[in-house]
Amino acid sequence: MFTKAETLISFRNLRPKKKEGFLKIISIFSFLGIMLGVAILIIVMSVMNGFKTDLTNKILGLNPHIVIQPNSFKIDDSYINVLKKNFDNLSISKSYSGEGIIINNNNAKGVILKGVNKKERNIIEFFKNYTTDGNIKNFEANSVFIGSELSYNLNLKKGDNISLMSSAFIATPLGSLPKQENFKVAGVFSTGFVEFDHNIIYLNINDVLSIFDKENSDQNIEIYLENPLDANSYKEEIQKINQNYFIYTWSDLNKSLFSALKVERNVMFIILSLIVVVATFNIISGLTILIKNKTKEIAILKTLGLSNNSIKKTFFLTGLTIGFFATLSGIILGTLVAINIEQIRIFLSVIFNLEIFPSDIYFLEKLPSEINVSSILIIFFISLLISAISSYLPAMKISKMNTFRALRYE
Repeated sequence: MFTKAETLISFRNLRPKKKEGFLKIISIFSFLGIMLGVAILIIVMSVMNGFKTDLTNKILGLNPHIVIQPNSFKIDDSYINVLKKNFDNLSISKSYSGEGIIINNNNAKGVILKGVNKKERNIIEFFKNYTTDGNIKNFEANSVFIGSELSYNLNLKKGDNISLMSSAFIATPLGSLPKQENFKVAGVFSTGFVEFDHNIIYLNINDVLSIFDKENSDQNIEIYLENPLDANSYKEEIQKINQNYFIYTWSDLNKSLFSALKVERNVMFIILSLIVVVATFNIISGLTILIKNKTKEIAILKTLGLSNNSIKKTFFLTGLTIGFFATLSGIILGTLVAINIEQIRIFLSVIFNLEIFPSDIYFLEKLPSEINVSSILIIFFISLLISAISSYLPAMKISKMNTFRALRYE
């Protein structure tokens, strides 16, 4: 594609003479601008990919993949048997949850009361992975497990007594009052998902049915899949069995959240790509000045028989070389920062005494990062394409140069 002579002239252009110091400065700024633009793109995309993946894993690890609600109809054992017969790879459990209020030492807070069966495999795995204080063996009747954030905010610990109030009402001589029962804190769990740890209380299934004044037939069916991404296809198949029940998946509950993340990611990519575009303007200005300063040399090369096309290629290769090595450096820098982003966050937080990436706003305890090879390749090719266009535009002007006039005054 490029001859030896074209390559030699191109690399010589990258080493401007001492009197061309300004041109050297422009080249340096071109290099740094593209490098930083590519690095920032990789860092931001990696953080956003990591945030989405971490959030998805948290949601999938803490919530059922498919939920079947009775919807005013009863869910009997025959329906569950049909599910097990048609889908032998499903993990099926029963639960019930509703809104309630926790009361302790004159403090009250709205929470979600979730009733579970501690003997089910998914529940055993949950408490095994996330319990920080207490033991599932102590999770008996009239006992609860609370999240670490809730425990901290209400100053609760294992062994403390609390009151829970539900939305169910009971008749009294004073009228209908919310149903309220006393419980003992059997343990504390910490998932790292702040909203979850702050708002969920686990009860035994019989306790939650009692406090909400419900029956066994009112329980929901929770389904866990080997591949949670197949939830929507399973939902359609399950819906065909019985249209009376209300069925939803984890993605249905979080559709708006993930749609917003996708839009934000795409917008950020477009906006940050403009950094690379702006940086490549330095290549255009630098090559334009270089071509003007090299008018005499270009005229001599033409006189010696070098074609316009070859001279264009030499200057095009000069700009493309700057863009290529700047892009490569940006990828290396961005990847290194993305890998160590959490350590950098901690360092900056300590140095400047600032809380960067607060967990109460972003739901997660640490700054996530996930390097996506396909994203890096897309950034690489886009940066290289922009650099190529920026190098090609000034090189086109060479064909309009008058060789005779350039030599006439030498």
